[in-house]
Amino acid sequence: MEMYLLYFDPSLGVLIVQAIVATVAGVILFSKGLVFKIKSFFGLTKDNDNELFDDINVKDSDLDNKSSSEG
Repeated sequence: MEMYLLYFDPSLGVLIVQAIVATVAGVILFSKGLVFKIKSFFGLTKDNDNELFDDINVKDSDLDNKSSSEG
């Protein structure tokens, strides 16, 4: 009875670990997007587009001043 042993060099081990990590990350990101779409379909989340830009503090007067100085 012959026994065949597989040889795993370090680069193959790193490749396997990288594939596992990428698969887990992909599943997590896909499921977050899917859960968000399902919740927004049923109206369980608030769809407020202004929340995306809450950290940008631009006043309307700043925009008016810039557009008038460019022209």
